[in-house]
Amino acid sequence: MPKRKRETVRLSVFKGREAKLNHAIFQVLTQKSPQTAWDIFSQFTKQKDLSHLKYWVLIRRIKNLYESDYLMKVGETKTMPGTETGLYQLTPRAELAMALDQINLDTFITEANYSRIFNALEAFQNLEQ
Repeated sequence: MPKRKRETVRLSVFKGREAKLNHAIFQVLTQKSPQTAWDIFSQFTKQKDLSHLKYWVLIRRIKNLYESDYLMKVGETKTMPGTETGLYQLTPRAELAMALDQINLDTFITEANYSRIFNALEAFQNLEQ
């Protein structure tokens, strides 16, 4: 039997060629934050499906996520050669994207109590104004 598609709404940050890497970066930063790009890369080398990843690809993806306001630089730390590198953590936009990626909106609508539904309605209506 063919595999069914997920019934959640796919956000643009989790679509396309970069979706898998974006999700992996968000997962690492959710577990421990803030981290340098090298710390994130060393986490990926331990994972079987991301062990082939090149460091410069990760740097480019982090830069794009930073420019898209999914990551923020919260400081800098010194490296062994004596230069400084940024410490990154998730923005509230990225945390919301992760939360929305995990829930099934149809299930939320059918099973949530009215107070949660009103809170969600209020949040989305404030965006339209």
